[in-house]
Amino acid sequence: QVQLVESGGGLVQPGGSLRLSCAISTNFFSLYTMGWYRQAPGKQRELVATITSGGRTNYADSVKDRLTITRDNAKKTVYLHMNSLNAEDTAVYYCYANRWGDSWGKGTLVTVSS
Repeated sequence: QVQLVESGGGLVQPGGSLRLSCAISTNFFSLYTMGWYRQAPGKQRELVATITSGGRTNYADSVKDRLTITRDNAKKTVYLHMNSLNAEDTAVYYCYANRWGDSWGKGTLVTVSS
């Protein structure tokens, strides 16, 4: 397994924006499928977005056109750009990496509230 460290969470007002970052401890980052999941209070963890080593992306219907996943192979970092945030986006956001097995970060809290 690799180590994943998320950052960028915090409190944001409805309609606001945030960018989450996830740094990975491997020199083979470009070979990994990366993703973001989230878990809201009292709910199960759910997929937000994934990006393959080739750059193909996949999104949950609830976040399409508002959240964008990108990767920077040189910086070994994956990002989640979040716009038009609403209260339903409040959750702990977890970074995910997969090559021959799954690795998870510890999560970063995003709170959308006025």
